[in-house]
Amino acid sequence: MVAVENKKEMSRNIFIVLSAIFIGSLVTCNLIMNKWVAVDLGFKTFNLSAGVLPYPITFLITDILSEIYGRRETSKVVLAGFITSLFVLVFLKLGAYFPAIEISPLANSDYNQVFANTWKVIGSSMVAYLAAQFLDVKLFHFWKTLTKGKHLWLRNNASTIASQLTDTVLVTTILFIGDKSYSDIFALIKDAWLFKILCAAFDTPLFYLS
Repeated sequence: MVAVENKKEMSRNIFIVLSAIFIGSLVTCNLIMNKWVAVDLGFKTFNLSAGVLPYPITFLITDILSEIYGRRETSKVVLAGFITSLFVLVFLKLGAYFPAIEISPLANSDYNQVFANTWKVIGSSMVAYLAAQFLDVKLFHFWKTLTKGKHLWLRNNASTIASQLTDTVLVTTILFIGDKSYSDIFALIKDAWLFKILCAAFDTPLFYLS
């Protein structure tokens, strides 16, 4: 009986830690999304938002949660991430509303330059996030059922590739439609999606280990 309770406690603790990493990664994505960087991997240089760097972690964790805890519990974590992002957005706007005082190391202009288009950035991110994460969970269980629980690598990568494409297309299009040409938008989508696919391939061993 004690052993069973210990296993349940460990299971709850692991769930909380994974959920915390998931939400932390998501919030970080939104906060650093405004900066665009060049990531040189030798064979190719990817031009993408800095927010893309921690984002593949969220898909790895939803796959782990789906495998261990099931679709229902994973969907709760996805929804919690959405609510947390809205919470952060509210306080970012409050930070802009109140003027900086003389001793503030950050002036109003600096703060506003970083977070001026926060609504658009987080808004586009959240639309893409909800669509992609719920699609990821759904496709993960589709492949799991189809393969009768075999081929972990298949459901991990197949669900992530499709959901990451959905996320990348939505967030990039919403963010830049009307500001950039379609060819520029397509180039940004391609770079971000290919980078995410590479991350998905590299995190497959971590998925097996988990």
